[in-house]
Amino acid sequence: MSTAIPQTWYMTQRQLMVFLRQPAYLLITLIQPVVWLFLFGNLFKKVVELGGFGTTTYLDYLIPGVVVMSALSSNMWAGMATLDEIQRGTLNRFLTTPVSRGALMNGNVVSNGLVTALQSVVIVLLGLLGGAELPGGAGGVLILVVAAVLLGTVFGALSNALGMLVRERESIIGINTFLLLPLTFLSSAFMAPSQMPSWMRHMADFNPLNWAMVAGRSAMSDHPDWSDVLTRGGALLVLAVAAVWLSTRTFRSYQRSV
Repeated sequence: MSTAIPQTWYMTQRQLMVFLRQPAYLLITLIQPVVWLFLFGNLFKKVVELGGFGTTTYLDYLIPGVVVMSALSSNMWAGMATLDEIQRGTLNRFLTTPVSRGALMNGNVVSNGLVTALQSVVIVLLGLLGGAELPGGAGGVLILVVAAVLLGTVFGALSNALGMLVRERESIIGINTFLLLPLTFLSSAFMAPSQMPSWMRHMADFNPLNWAMVAGRSAMSDHPDWSDVLTRGGALLVLAVAAVWLSTRTFRSYQRSV
């Protein structure tokens, strides 16, 4: 344990260097959230008149959804980086070193988490520039960012495990494409739960994407429901720990196969 943390940070720095050498990556990953935020925010701005949104403007309601969606879509591709490491032989060379196997798997998860936090803050700031109001203040934003990072950790670690198992780009692309929209629309990202069909509302209760939205949206409201924040946030934390454990176990299976 004493060496695993600094080794994980070393592998994280290695991944962050790739990001810093390609600053346009942040801009590219923000294009889609900006489209969701302002295009959908203006297109459906009158939908709040239906009631149940808990905000006076649709943009206020939409910001947590866009933050969480961005975290999901960014981290689902972590397995592609792992697959690149396998195909270039870099990962196998690391296996000859004493570096922690958990550090090898989790370096890109941690780096993606840091990038997710940055992206989340930028999206919130863009929302504020667009006229949004955030009654929960900085504390609410912090909880939203933490929820987004936890969700990203869940799907980043699972994506790593998937990369270890399938070892094919096409499979990762197909699975991610299949999951992204159903997870998004079976949540309260765009519509208040009270306005959703009952079967969708019940399915959203089991959707980790929705857990992050509920926790973040509640924390940013006038009167936060801390039971929602703690239960959803706690569930995300447990799921993130389980996903990281599964990712590490999958890596050990890969190590025995090479």
